[in-house]
Amino acid sequence: MISFTDYLTINTKERYEIRDITGEVERVRATAKLREGFVLVSTMHITSSIFVNDHETGLYADIMTWLEELAPFGKDYRHHLTGEDNADAHLKRMILGHQVLVPVTDGKLDLGPWERVHYGEFDGRRNKRVLLKAFGF
Repeated sequence: MISFTDYLTINTKERYEIRDITGEVERVRATAKLREGFVLVSTMHITSSIFVNDHETGLYADIMTWLEELAPFGKDYRHHLTGEDNADAHLKRMILGHQVLVPVTDGKLDLGPWERVHYGEFDGRRNKRVLLKAFGF
């Protein structure tokens, strides 16, 4: 049984950003020499997300517009009474989720033709960590 853990540090230039991290997921799979199993990809921060979708800039813009409609920045959230200004980021993270499990088959990430693993940032401009854990055979 293989079990291998690595961490990715991401620091975005913008408050909101989507980044394709599929290459990092493959790097961990290859380093672990994983042939059959899974790579767990999980953000370790409550204002960012991990999700699988197409790598297409128009879709990125659509996702951000949709999230902003559902959880707008600057609204008078109760969370802001604590001195924070990022309640929308917590809500956006809940919508897209915090982790994915990527299957590995015959030594390759077993994603669909257009599927890529993405990191979504909603309160950026500082270091955030992502856990990548490969396990299987």
